[in-house]
Amino acid sequence: MNSALFRFIKASPSPFHAVAESARLLDAAGFVRLEEAHLWSIRPGDRCYVTRNGSSLVAFCVPDGDVRGVMIAAAHTDSPTFRVKENAELCDPNYVRLSTERYGGMLCSSWTDRPLSVAGRVLVRSPGGVECRLVDLAQVAAVIPNVAIHMNRAANDGMKYDAAVDMIPLFCAASSAGSFRERVAEACRADVGDIISTELSLYVPEDGVEWGDFISAPRLDDLQCAFAALRAFIDANESDALTMCCLFDNEEVGSTTKQGAASTFLSDVFDRVCDSLAISGDERRRALASGMMLSCDNAHAIHPNHPEYADRNHAAKMNAGVVIKHNASQKYTTDAVSAGLFRLICEEAGVPTQDYTNRADMPGGSTLGNISQTKLSLNTVDIGLAQLAMHSAFETAGADDTEYMVRAIRTFFSRSLFAEADGVYRIV
Repeated sequence: MNSALFRFIKASPSPFHAVAESARLLDAAGFVRLEEAHLWSIRPGDRCYVTRNGSSLVAFCVPDGDVRGVMIAAAHTDSPTFRVKENAELCDPNYVRLSTERYGGMLCSSWTDRPLSVAGRVLVRSPGGVECRLVDLAQVAAVIPNVAIHMNRAANDGMKYDAAVDMIPLFCAASSAGSFRERVAEACRADVGDIISTELSLYVPEDGVEWGDFISAPRLDDLQCAFAALRAFIDANESDALTMCCLFDNEEVGSTTKQGAASTFLSDVFDRVCDSLAISGDERRRALASGMMLSCDNAHAIHPNHPEYADRNHAAKMNAGVVIKHNASQKYTTDAVSAGLFRLICEEAGVPTQDYTNRADMPGGSTLGNISQTKLSLNTVDIGLAQLAMHSAFETAGADDTEYMVRAIRTFFSRSLFAEADGVYRIV
C-alpha cells in the first residue's frame, strides 16, 4: 500500500497535479468526468467526478435505488510551500534567485540545503482564449542555502527565519539570467510569449521511503489521507447511500477560496446531483440527516524527543491505527455521536482507533471538517494518521497506518446510516 502512496505523492508535486492524478485513477476505474459549465444528466448507478480550479475534486457514486443517506470523506490537496511570484527572477551580479512568498505555516529549517524543484500550472494563449497547462520542472531547480556556521555562530542557538531574506531560493548563476521563464515554457510545451500568467510553487522531489516501522515522504500532510480516501472510494462496495470523495485545495490558508472547503463546491455538486435525480428539498434534507462525513487530515504523533508536548491520556502513536481527533472548542468537529459511529465502522473493518486531543495549554489548528459544515451540515468526525514533523518538507508516519486508513474508509463507503431519531442511528 505504501508503494502506491509514494507513487501518488510523486505524481502530485502541486495541488493541480494531485487532482490530475486523482482524475487519472478515477478514469481508469470507469468514472465519468463532468464539467461544472455543462448540463448534467445523472441517473441511478452513475459514477462521476468533477473538478474546480484544477486543484479540487468531488467524485460521487449514486446508488441503484433510492438515496437513503450521504457518506462523504474529505481531505485536502495542498501543503505548506513557497509560491513563486509572477516576476520570478531576482538578479544581482552573482546569482539569480526566485522571488517567493510563504504559503501556509511550514517548518522553515526543513526547507534549507535541500534539493528543490518547481511545479504548478501556467495559463497560455489558445485560439480564441486561454487554457491551463500543468508544469513540473521535475529536475532539481533550486536550493535555499543556509549561512555557514563560521559566519553565524549563533545558528544552533535558535534561528528566526525572515521569509524575505533567509528563505529565498537560489536558482542559477547570474550568467543564466532570464532562463526561468524559458524552462517553464519548455516544461509546458509553450512559447515563452504565449505564457500569460503562472501559479508555481517549490516542492521536494525526493521519493518516499519505507524504513522499518516507518515511512518518510514529502507532503504526507495531507496527501496520505487524500490517497487513502480516493483508494477506498474506488474500491468500496455499493451502498444505499450517495457516496462522495472530496479533495479540497487551500486548507493550509483557511479554505476561503472558490475551490476550498468554505466554498460552495461540495453543496453545488450535492444539489446538482439531487436536482438531476429529482430528489426534493425535503428528501435531500432527510438524506443529510442520515449522513456522515469523515474529515481526514493527519494528527500529531507523540514525539520521541519531546513527549511532554502530548496530552498524557490522548497521545497519538504511529502504527496504532486511525486517530479520532477531539477539541472542546470545536477546532475539530468530532462529537460523541460521530466518534461512536466511526468506532463501530472501524470495528467492522478490523482497524484500531485511538483518541487525540491537544495539550490543554497548546491549542492546535483547525481542519476542513468544521469549515465544510457551514455549507453542508451532517454528522462529522475529524480523523487522521499519526505523523511526526507536521508541515516539514519531509514528514514521517507509521508504515502500517496507510492500510488502516484505506480499510476504515472503504468500510465506511460500503455502508449507510439510518437516523431513527435524533441521536439514534443504525449502520446498514
